[in-house]
Amino acid sequence: MPDPTFRTVLERLVNFKPGPPVRSPEGRSYPLAANESPYGPLPAVVKAIEEAALGVNRYPDNNCVELTAEISARLKVAEDEIAVGCGSVGVSQMLLEAVAEPGAEVMYAWRSFEAYPILTRLSGATPVEVPLRDGAHDLDAMAAAITDRTRLIFVCNPNNPTGSVVHAAALEAFLDRVPADCLVVIDEAYHEYVRDREVPDGLALRTDRPNVVVLRTFSKAYGLAGLRIGYVVGHRETIEAIRKAFLPFSVNGIAQAAAVAALRSEAELMARVETTTRERERVREALRALGLPVPPSEANFVWLPLGERTLDFGRHCAEAGVAIRPFAGEGARVSIGSPEENDAFLVAAAGFDNPPTSENPPTARA
Repeated sequence: MPDPTFRTVLERLVNFKPGPPVRSPEGRSYPLAANESPYGPLPAVVKAIEEAALGVNRYPDNNCVELTAEISARLKVAEDEIAVGCGSVGVSQMLLEAVAEPGAEVMYAWRSFEAYPILTRLSGATPVEVPLRDGAHDLDAMAAAITDRTRLIFVCNPNNPTGSVVHAAALEAFLDRVPADCLVVIDEAYHEYVRDREVPDGLALRTDRPNVVVLRTFSKAYGLAGLRIGYVVGHRETIEAIRKAFLPFSVNGIAQAAAVAALRSEAELMARVETTTRERERVREALRALGLPVPPSEANFVWLPLGERTLDFGRHCAEAGVAIRPFAGEGARVSIGSPEENDAFLVAAAGFDNPPTSENPPTARA
């Protein structure tokens, strides 16, 4: 009996596989591979989850009405300019379902978010990958690569995994070069961690540009990665089209309730974000003191462009129980965790080709 026939595109895709669990010889594990918040949900969020759990015998609100209203009030944008989805990946899929098709092109910098090429190929469109320049978006090269088949462009700002950013003047100049019929997605998954004042708030850029939308998530700063919820903001006509590509009931009721509670607890959550940004700078400076290359980052992770040494560094950290995200031949992305987790990573990093001695002790939290 013949096997079922599957799409040929699947032959070119590699399943996303999270890294294997790692433990130190003492049995400790420090998860710094997935850009998660190291902090558990706040009491108000836990309460909302508990209450929402009592209603899981019912379908969730397919229109995410309460959450949309909460986002609208928080961002001061109209409710019909917001579409909610199953994490930023789910929202990205909605965007591609709305604009991509065979023969169309989808552009993004590379390396950037790992989901872009997977989702693009599954949509039937052709991916156009424009290499980073010095770890950052090469907007001139991206503008030059636009054709009459370009339907969508992702700009990840800050960029995952390098942490680099695009400043306002450069991004506005780029947007002015993009044809009006090409959708530009400003992916701001790490928006809350940005401290560089020259980095624009994408919401301001989309007001007079119908072809610009802004993608955000509750997975990072809001600490709801396990519940999968994100949203996109754009002009109402664009959002209306995107909502037609929504997979019904894909945003569960617990996730919606938790996101509402998280938005209402924003002051407490942002205090945690401040701790993370301070830790980011401490970790970066400690790594630089060890002689490791670490460019500036505006996200909740740091990037070490280690080239051919990347996998060795990843294995070395794993032996110490520290899970990081290595990209073979390119570099390693290391999430900023709790101070204890960061200290464990710094101790491991200090022993990489630079064994700690009494004259050169590992750098840890003061």
